[in-house]
Amino acid sequence: MSDVIVRRADINDVEGIYEIETLCFPDPWTKESLVYEFEENSRAFYVVAELDNKIVGYAGLWCIFDEGDITNIAVHPDYRRRHIGEMIIKAMLDATCREGIVHHTLEVRPSNEAAISMYSKLGFEVEGRRKEYYANNGEDALIMWRHDKTE
Repeated sequence: MSDVIVRRADINDVEGIYEIETLCFPDPWTKESLVYEFEENSRAFYVVAELDNKIVGYAGLWCIFDEGDITNIAVHPDYRRRHIGEMIIKAMLDATCREGIVHHTLEVRPSNEAAISMYSKLGFEVEGRRKEYYANNGEDALIMWRHDKTE
């Protein structure tokens, strides 16, 4: 088995991203929404993880001034527990910090303890809560932020 490669995503990755999206989320983004992200949304930034020429994970972010709002992070269920999610987030943070993003935020379900642990390890802290954020079950979302030093 070869090594995982994390790279910036492009429109040719939509099928692989969509497959993971539908496997991982109860309310997945549509394929049309993902195409829009690549073709129309100038604020969108995506990375994918590849293993043996197969997309096994991805993350998306919207760049808004000096903030990055992480929209989705997912790893194919067959490839979890290999630190791929952490590699994806690190690559995204490194790339967007080089572009001037110094604040990163995301929402996460309080029940997703593994994700919260990973985000905390990467410097994110809980700074708020959105009540009944998730439409499929009314679960709250924790709002996590990471503030990078600009000096």
